[in-house]
Amino acid sequence: MTVRGIPVVLVFALAAAVAAPGETSRIAPPLAAETPGGARPVTLDLDASDVGRKILHAKLVIPARPGAMTLYYPKWIPGEHGPTGPVTDLAGLKFSAGGKNVAWKRDEAEMYTFGCVVPSGATALEVALDFLMPPASTEGFSSAASSTSELATLNWNQVLLYPAGTPVRDIPYRASLKLPAGWKFGTALPVESSSGGRTLFKAVSLETLIDSPVIAGAHFREVPIGPKLDAPHFVEMAAEGEAALEIPAATHSSYDHLVTEAWTLFGAHHYRSYRFLLALSDGIAHFGLEHHESSDDRIPERGLLDPEERPTHATLLPHEFVHSWNGKYRRPADIITTDYQQPMRTSLLWVYEGLTEYLGQILAERSGLWTSEQYRDSLAMIVQWAGDHVGRNWRPLEDTATSAQLLFPARRDWEAWRRSTDFYEESALIWLDADTLIREKSGGAKSLEDFVQAFCGGKSGPPMVVPYTFDDVVQGMNRVLPYDWAGFFRDRVESISASTPTAGVERGGWRLTYADTPSPLQRAYERRNKEIDLSASLGMVVAENGTIKDVIPGRAAYRAGVGPNMKILAVNGRRWTGDSPDDMLRAAVAATKNSIKPLELILENGEYLRTCSVDYHSGAKYPRLERIPGTEDLLSVILKSAS
Repeated sequence: MTVRGIPVVLVFALAAAVAAPGETSRIAPPLAAETPGGARPVTLDLDASDVGRKILHAKLVIPARPGAMTLYYPKWIPGEHGPTGPVTDLAGLKFSAGGKNVAWKRDEAEMYTFGCVVPSGATALEVALDFLMPPASTEGFSSAASSTSELATLNWNQVLLYPAGTPVRDIPYRASLKLPAGWKFGTALPVESSSGGRTLFKAVSLETLIDSPVIAGAHFREVPIGPKLDAPHFVEMAAEGEAALEIPAATHSSYDHLVTEAWTLFGAHHYRSYRFLLALSDGIAHFGLEHHESSDDRIPERGLLDPEERPTHATLLPHEFVHSWNGKYRRPADIITTDYQQPMRTSLLWVYEGLTEYLGQILAERSGLWTSEQYRDSLAMIVQWAGDHVGRNWRPLEDTATSAQLLFPARRDWEAWRRSTDFYEESALIWLDADTLIREKSGGAKSLEDFVQAFCGGKSGPPMVVPYTFDDVVQGMNRVLPYDWAGFFRDRVESISASTPTAGVERGGWRLTYADTPSPLQRAYERRNKEIDLSASLGMVVAENGTIKDVIPGRAAYRAGVGPNMKILAVNGRRWTGDSPDDMLRAAVAATKNSIKPLELILENGEYLRTCSVDYHSGAKYPRLERIPGTEDLLSVILKSAS
């Protein structure tokens, strides 16, 4: 094809054969300074000294031959499950060779593709570019807010181009980094040298470079965690101030246990060292993103210090840690591509993310980051949430995985009808179902952990990838317990069903019930999200300012005509104002149990006001779990430490 007359090199589809189950494939250890065959590395100099103004400056020298050349800006970012590369924040792009400017043109059909003609006699193309980092209000993944004047998380995919036509695992890059004076950093990248405020990293493949973000800041601390094993583990923290870097002793102990519990669970590891890159700030987006030898973890500034807020982030590090085994080492074959431009097919995210969600929650409890009660309270909220998602009447769970790239940025309103990224929590219920089924049918001799260790454990060593398919998952489960696992998963993942997948909870000896007050964990989530969750009663979620975030189809608020984005002005004739309007709303809901009158809401809907009579008389309801009399408490058995 051509870009306004400039030929563009075509990148062919995945050529490497997919490995058979149990066979290693695809990614070798990070490349040394020279790759086999003596390939010259691309040099990438990143100047982050202006990060306080949210500007990154990068210069690349890319080996080239005279003639037409195509360069890509990374589009499909691993772990983000969509074409999220922030190309719109690329600025100041200039090409040159031998001191002379080289014209470039963007492909009119593919916005991430740039074409040029390298002049005769040139052996390299020089590229200069700036990256304009998003402001604090920007949400998302690595394209979201990731820096303040005091700290930054730097993602290499944002500040580079790469040549088309060669698999990214075979393109060596030698990166260097300049930070603001006095800043320190953490990364899984091996350091070659450091002098004059500039750090030079050893040459690695482009695949490894993009898989190795950097956390840096004026207030920085490296904390070793876990027992002394053959691979060290660290929490690398950057915060807005020194006080936020203090890890409470109990939390530090839990991090130590997290390493031990994970190694016991999987029986092997696939990294030379592991680093949790933990950013503590209220000025950045909060999320987690997996990498093979590290994870990009972001929580509020007092996320470690506030005892009420700390449990709401308890599963973040365990979840991303599990991804080193499930998602990085073992990876759906359809997600593996030779470059960052080819679409990733994400239908197996119910394994990639769902199994990780299940295991991450268990490890949070086993390590002590959660108590058993907090685990159960979280599970109760998930069961309640899954029951609300009536979208399963028209949309199978697998479709939420297939369309993940659309659902991550989707609005929250009407989420229960639209469905969201349900392949996380709902899939966790399915894996609990599978776990309890194995334990029941084997008389306790086997469990899902046998599958996890065989499927995700393997042999310890440096990073590598072993692809898998749906059939591989089924075969692995059958090796643990012969059963119709293909039918089991297809019924729950591929079919449309109105029923909530609660079999694992009930087989585990527990069932959903309701209390008249929220659990401490639910209140903590509500405070974090600045909302009042009345899903189980009226069927709506309300922001602290009275704006209705979402409404559950079929519930009382929905039947009364209440909709998302309306704003509550008054409850039962009393104005939504004062220090605690949420308490007023909760009290009004609780009072419905002893009243035959409907609950009245005065709502603002755009320029109009209306009164809604909510016909609800069941009082306050918040999800909890209760024991089923006469049953074995398998849930407690599952939570028992394996180390």
